[in-house]
Amino acid sequence: MSPEPKTRDVRRWRRYLAAERAEAAIYRDLASRRTGEEREILLALAAAEKRHEDHWLRLLGDRTGRPLPTDPRTSLLGLLARRFGSVFVLALAQRAESRSPYLDDTDATDTMAADEAVHEEVVRALATRGRQRLSGTFRAAVFGANDGLVSNLALVLGMSAAGLPTAVVLLTGVAGLLAGALSMAAGEYVSVRSQLELENAAAHGPIPTDSVTNLDVDENELALVYRARGMSTREADVHAAEVLAGTPAQAVATAPAHNPIGSALGAAGSSFVFFASGAIIPVLPYLFGAEGLTAVFIAAGLVGVALLLTGSIVGLLSGASPLKRALRQLAIGYGAAAATYLLGLLFGVSVG
Repeated sequence: MSPEPKTRDVRRWRRYLAAERAEAAIYRDLASRRTGEEREILLALAAAEKRHEDHWLRLLGDRTGRPLPTDPRTSLLGLLARRFGSVFVLALAQRAESRSPYLDDTDATDTMAADEAVHEEVVRALATRGRQRLSGTFRAAVFGANDGLVSNLALVLGMSAAGLPTAVVLLTGVAGLLAGALSMAAGEYVSVRSQLELENAAAHGPIPTDSVTNLDVDENELALVYRARGMSTREADVHAAEVLAGTPAQAVATAPAHNPIGSALGAAGSSFVFFASGAIIPVLPYLFGAEGLTAVFIAAGLVGVALLLTGSIVGLLSGASPLKRALRQLAIGYGAAAATYLLGLLFGVSVG
């Protein structure tokens, strides 16, 4: 007969049980918003968590008691999974899996500890898939808004520190918003337009049907085309032989499909909106009549909240700690603003 477990062990097992149940529910919720392979992977993760749950149930026996609330992080994950089921939840789940205590807990089996280590990599891969599916527009929104926040806060605080009237500071902030947004839009237009032109110039054209049907089979010059496109000599020979042995339609179809990268005008418009959405925030206190240090503190506070938000999003997208990225973003933004504020004080003007 096994000895009676200690009270602290029972409490720990019950916490593990609650965590496993919550994590299994998260994976099931995420699976309900997926199809195909991703759905099967998430359901397999949920099944693994159920096996871990069964382990703790066996240890607890009739000491299971009432279900314990899980830790706040897992509860938040569950809430987000039910509401959104997005890449952000997977990124948070990845971090949660990395904190598994089973490796150092003798009551957890070696298989359970190995499961949790593998789960972290599985969720990391799923989160990476989600990040790759995120549109460039979304990433541009985050970084464009962040640029607007930092640059216009620095501009507005520098002008305020110089002692200029509120009306001048407001005008400067609006001018900075428009100038920055237009500059971003123009740069994005030129960038996307140039990339489109390069893509079009580099795109493989179809091989004329008449040319293919009249080629010397023994010389196999068609293979040169495929070698020039990056195939090895063997791959090019095999592919050319297949084309020459097939129909003309097959030869024409060997040209790779061009993958468009979007509209230059659309990218320019998006960049304008994203930058302006960030740049308007430090101007808001002056728009509503705030003056002096009051306006400076309100502008800095509003931008600080926005920087924390964009930083945490960047952290989630990159798979890093949202808190660390948020604080880094805040430090960079406030550092730039502080530098221009000090310059404004140094070169301040007297208006009378």
